[in-house]
Amino acid sequence: MTSLLGSMPLPGGLFAMGLFTEPVSVAHYLVVGAILFTSGIACMAVKRNALGVLMGIELVLNGANVNFVAFASPYLQAEGGRGLGLDGQAIALFVILLAAAEAAVALAITLNFYNNHATVDVDRADDLKG
Repeated sequence: MTSLLGSMPLPGGLFAMGLFTEPVSVAHYLVVGAILFTSGIACMAVKRNALGVLMGIELVLNGANVNFVAFASPYLQAEGGRGLGLDGQAIALFVILLAAAEAAVALAITLNFYNNHATVDVDRADDLKG
């Protein structure tokens, strides 16, 4: 079995796990959510720029949203369960609203810090003045 790029063989582990051969299930959404969450954590830990840290926070929140929606899947609902099954979507919508407010406040703080210090490096933010 070869890849689309030429004669390089594809790793057999991905097809052996059935990752590309089975239909999309809840597990696939959980994997995507976990990848978004961990890449956001890595971005927050590595970036020294305040805007990079904010992008990492947004990735973490989006990874959590994907997991909320995946856990609200009808495949995970109990038999004869009551309700609309929109709990995950409602929580995800609330998180999106929270992220928008957080981004607005954080960008205002970042712009104020840039006006005072001419940089957005988070390591330089060690002084507090009132």
